[in-house]
Amino acid sequence: MISKLGLGSRTQAAKWVREGQVQVNGRVVKDPEFPVNPGADRIAVAGRGREEAPARLVVMLNKPRGLVTTTSDEQGRETVYKCFEGAGLPWLAPVGRLDKASEGLLLFSNDPEWAARVTHPASGPDKTYHVQIDRVPDAALLEKLEQGKDVDGELLCVKSARCLRSGEKNAWLEIVLDEGRNRQIRRLLSAFGIAVLRLVRVSIGRLQLGQLPSANWRVLTEQEIEALVGAG
Repeated sequence: MISKLGLGSRTQAAKWVREGQVQVNGRVVKDPEFPVNPGADRIAVAGRGREEAPARLVVMLNKPRGLVTTTSDEQGRETVYKCFEGAGLPWLAPVGRLDKASEGLLLFSNDPEWAARVTHPASGPDKTYHVQIDRVPDAALLEKLEQGKDVDGELLCVKSARCLRSGEKNAWLEIVLDEGRNRQIRRLLSAFGIAVLRLVRVSIGRLQLGQLPSANWRVLTEQEIEALVGAG
């Protein structure tokens, strides 16, 4: 519940509970699994009540290649939170993810309900990627990507695929997904014997990455936030 209020991650919340910093209805609770009624119980973290939960905040980051999308990494790899160091932002959770080798538009928010609507496979906005591959595609290949292929018992496909530009040995594709599965583009292309050289997410719905420099971020306007869930 603490993470749903936007006060911290699940890991942080469990730590606060074990340290005795969390009260439910004025009583200290030290069990992270203690049941609460979100509609009736009063939750406070070190004296900070639920009514003091921060206002909704959404930021977009141009994720650099080489960072993992997680709050902490067991292997000691650098995470996307490196880009926010010293910014003084409240706790923000990734809205979806990009793998370590991928770049581009990545959202963060302290509103889990809004985030769930953005990432919902049926109603969430389309996501557009620019993908450099190790060959020049023909129309038949692009059609196959849209038709899909069974990969490890899972049908993977793209909503649309087109060639943006090509050279002698490689090309850039624009690929649109209307659902997000783990490493979906890489796995599908690999199933056709195609290697991904670069993968950049350039838009989520109508929100464009634009000219935001790598490793930089900006706060979204309320209009942009609502547009991502089809409101406003």
